[in-house]
Amino acid sequence: MLFADVSMRVTAGQRWALVGPNGAGKTTLLEIISGMQTPDEGAVRLVKGASIGYLRQEAIEMHGRTVLEETLSAAKEVLSLEQRLADLQELIASADNDAERDRFLEEWGHASERFEHAGGYSLETEARTILTGLGFKETDFTRLAEEFSGGWLMRLALAKLLLGRPEVLLLDEPTNHLDLESVVWLESFLRGYDGAMMLVSHDRAFMEGLVDHVAEVESGRFTTYAGTYGEYLAARELALDQLRTERARQDKEIAHMQEFVDRFRFKNTKSRQAQERVKRIDKIKSQLVELPEGRKKVRFSFPQPPRTGQEVITLSGVRKAYGDNVVYDALDLSLYRGDKVALVGPNGAGKSTLLKMLAGVLDPDVGGRELGVHASVAYFAQHQLEALTGSNTVYRELESEAQSWTQGQIRSLLGAFMFHGDDVDKKVSVLSGGERCRLALAKMMVEPAPLLCLDEPTNHLDVDSCDVLESALSQFGGTIVLITHDRHLIRGIANKVIDVRDGGATVIEGDYDYYLFKRSQRENASASPTKTNSAPVEGGQAKEIAPVRSAPKTREEKRREAEARNRRSKGTRELKAQVKSLDEEVSRTQARHDELVAALADQETYSDPATFEAAMVEYSEIKPRLQRLEASWIAAAEQLEAAERADEEAR
Repeated sequence: MLFADVSMRVTAGQRWALVGPNGAGKTTLLEIISGMQTPDEGAVRLVKGASIGYLRQEAIEMHGRTVLEETLSAAKEVLSLEQRLADLQELIASADNDAERDRFLEEWGHASERFEHAGGYSLETEARTILTGLGFKETDFTRLAEEFSGGWLMRLALAKLLLGRPEVLLLDEPTNHLDLESVVWLESFLRGYDGAMMLVSHDRAFMEGLVDHVAEVESGRFTTYAGTYGEYLAARELALDQLRTERARQDKEIAHMQEFVDRFRFKNTKSRQAQERVKRIDKIKSQLVELPEGRKKVRFSFPQPPRTGQEVITLSGVRKAYGDNVVYDALDLSLYRGDKVALVGPNGAGKSTLLKMLAGVLDPDVGGRELGVHASVAYFAQHQLEALTGSNTVYRELESEAQSWTQGQIRSLLGAFMFHGDDVDKKVSVLSGGERCRLALAKMMVEPAPLLCLDEPTNHLDVDSCDVLESALSQFGGTIVLITHDRHLIRGIANKVIDVRDGGATVIEGDYDYYLFKRSQRENASASPTKTNSAPVEGGQAKEIAPVRSAPKTREEKRREAEARNRRSKGTRELKAQVKSLDEEVSRTQARHDELVAALADQETYSDPATFEAAMVEYSEIKPRLQRLEASWIAAAEQLEAAERADEEAR
């Protein structure tokens, strides 16, 4: 029995997180809502005409279309309307009589209105925006979908769902195949989604920034909470405290009465009272509060790696290119004992390439890689899950790595990674993706290397499993370099961040929140080039430095600052002029658009085929032009706002 008596009502605009341990039935519930499974009892009811979009964890094969074409195919209604409008234009032009032409014109008017309401004129622009947000490059749009790996096809499936805008959006681990910047973009996009949403995710920061309701399924029980993910955790703990208090009171009352029964059951003068207490005990037991099973906690001391020298690994003058694409050129980088480094940056910037070069699984084209004293490397990536032996049991697979360990030690480590009881006798071939991931990580922790290189280690893990991993890495005394989209894990582990972008690697000496602060400073300073907080060094690497108090300004410095202010002022004036010009152009284009709409609504327009055709052609051109002008105006207005803010800060 996964769950029973599940009842909930989800309205438009609500964003639900569906939480619970692995195996509790989260995916099953999503499949029931989507119609892929039928419940044993009960029913799922939808508002008439509502559509459901479901992103599953498994990738779907796609063939025969480019990335952009595949994405646009999700908007079936809009595409069919576009085709019908084209057909109607031909029918109107070739109509044999006025009555037939009027009938086609009336249908064209209705179809045109629906097409505009559905966002038909901005559909391709929106598709490109979504694809870019999910990490696709402009050059990817014309590539065939089948050229991409499973992870990228999952991104493409997500793009199709977002463009289709179903009334109900079901997302099963939507962040698994995204990088950090794409996760942040997706969170922002979904915050503006006007449909209903239910998601399963292990990413606590993603859920905290997005959801306003939580549904928990655990041990057959289904409980709903109103509020953010953090508020759910607090409410859940409060409810558990109340249950524990009530259960303790019941146990105490039962024990007190049982003591009386045991003492006086066989005494004639007290037997009636004893029998009454027996009945009361039975009644309390029938109403006994059931406590949920406690979440499994790590109770294991992870082995520590051999102690290395202070400098663990060094890259010197490294160059790496794929054809004409130069990823790194003259890169210098050193990592030290105790560094726990998160690699961040946009998709395609070279994070995985850098991690592989550090791990030694990818050689640089030029330059050197040198490990420090007693340093060795262990590398973890998702594809390595396939290296597990399917015919082994979980116990045997770990034992093959820990041959000198006792049975108790092996079971303790498996328990720490949430393999309990009969779980250890499961065949590796029947394990889920999350279970395989936990087993591979457990094998890595048997004799951990002093340098761990981890590529998305939390993929397919639930929240509790992520806690296990975080605990293991927190206890680890060596050096860690990881790529992950899980901001909670980065905040819990990293004491250093390397920002990989534009062919360089900028080292931020601090945690993730400090990195965000420094990045915000750099972005603000981009409008004011005289300010900087980092010193560039050879190879594209930069080291954050503390600001130094300056001496009194010389006349020359004051002159340069005045020139900089004048340049900023000139730039601001030019932006103001650009915004004003675009505003006027938008107004003129909007006015002409409104004139055409009025003309097309006038029956006299249709009496002259040439006039009608000219109006149709101009209308089909002016709508997308208006969209582009409005987008340009918004971009220019945002630049002007940033420039004015920079001017204010400079003053």
